[in-house]
Amino acid sequence: CRMSFQALTPDQQQALEAAAFRRLVAHLQERTDVQNIDLMNLSGFCRNCLSKWLRAEAEVQGLALSDAAARQQVYGMPYEDWKKAHQKP
Repeated sequence: CRMSFQALTPDQQQALEAAAFRRLVAHLQERTDVQNIDLMNLSGFCRNCLSKWLRAEAEVQGLALSDAAARQQVYGMPYEDWKKAHQKP
């Protein structure tokens, strides 16, 4: 018998959500062929959005996470390096 998400404890929910976020980030890091503009056009968000959301949530928790640090977490490398290596003209 499978339980509902609501039956999980708050800590279990948070752990699952965090793991899903890490999996999404890893997937986007692997799929460098998918451009941010493609993501934005299809889904309404992109890697930059994720990094901004990460930074904003850090601020809510009183943590001073820089834009560069948040982007590096999402991109898996400094943003400028990713653009040089993967961004199409």
